[in-house]
Amino acid sequence: MKERKKELRKLIAQEKTRYCDSTLKALSADILANLESHPAFQAANTILLYHSLKDEVQTHSFIEKWSERKRIILPVVVGDYLELRLYTSPQDLIIGSYGIAEPTGKLFTDYDSIELAVIPGVAFDQTGHRLGRGKGYYDKLLPHITATKLGICFPFQLLEEVPAEPFDICMDEIITK
Repeated sequence: MKERKKELRKLIAQEKTRYCDSTLKALSADILANLESHPAFQAANTILLYHSLKDEVQTHSFIEKWSERKRIILPVVVGDYLELRLYTSPQDLIIGSYGIAEPTGKLFTDYDSIELAVIPGVAFDQTGHRLGRGKGYYDKLLPHITATKLGICFPFQLLEEVPAEPFDICMDEIITK
């Protein structure tokens, strides 16, 4: 199972190299427009998002756009776990682990108040299985989140089947272009 996941990560990484930054940016805009029109997004006041890496659906301006109307929570890598923090502004972001901009705002522990969790992944399948980067950060966090879980990804990251293990938390839905 470990080898299959590793091979799939490598395949997706190779596929991403076929796309230039402007194409990924345009795809991101379409995906985020689909997210905005989703009933779970429209209804949610408190949303767990992520501050994207260069090769993920690009969320930086999306976070900024919605932070004045919704309470945005972002993960922060602390050791082997993700802590959640309230996003306040781009000025309160610092570069943390893995080169990810992370909020320095107030620690957020009221998991039950999160109404929507928007989760990145290396790959997803139609049944909601998610393949992460292999460190298990979201595997440890997601069991505590009861909110609707939406995976967002580029079209080439949505596969027929993603290898899954019993501890893997399924997404309720996958949003792509």
